[in-house]
Amino acid sequence: MEEFYTIQGEGFNTGKAAYFIRLGGCDVGCHWCDVKESWDADLHPLTPSDDIVNNATQYPGKAVVITGGEPLLYNLDYLTKKLKENDILTFIETSGAYPLSGNWDWICLSPKKFKAPNPSIAKFANELKIIVFNKSDFAWAEEHALLVGPNCKLYLQPEWSKANEMLPLIIDYVKNNPKWEISLQTHKYLNIP
Repeated sequence: MEEFYTIQGEGFNTGKAAYFIRLGGCDVGCHWCDVKESWDADLHPLTPSDDIVNNATQYPGKAVVITGGEPLLYNLDYLTKKLKENDILTFIETSGAYPLSGNWDWICLSPKKFKAPNPSIAKFANELKIIVFNKSDFAWAEEHALLVGPNCKLYLQPEWSKANEMLPLIIDYVKNNPKWEISLQTHKYLNIP
């Protein structure tokens, strides 16, 4: 769908320069998605993987974030292999709805209630990021925290349109459950695309 060089705005890698590759196509259907134009893959022309890799090598930040849509709709083995051959770190942000492909330096698993994650992915997650839209999302978070490995970073992130309402609840939750940390969409606060 699009590629751009920016600053990672959320999760463990917040504040780091990264080349974003947003793949078109998603059937998870989060009603609060802020990139709904990514859902229909047919609206976005195909781009050869080698062109994407060449574009990524043009920037000084040697990290790529592959996101969507839902990036695991595609087999990402070739793309990540070529990025790594160019000494570029590979990060993915996925709902985990599909089996894992690709070779990753960092896996952010952000499961959604709208389409359950594939159980095989949780053990590979470096980061579990739960979007908190309502109070029931805390129980959802705890369910998924039981599935990831002991070294996985645990984040609660308020859904942007409900941040004022949910952030105080998240703060209290993290204070009472310190295994969790807060992730904010800093790029939105700072108006970074």
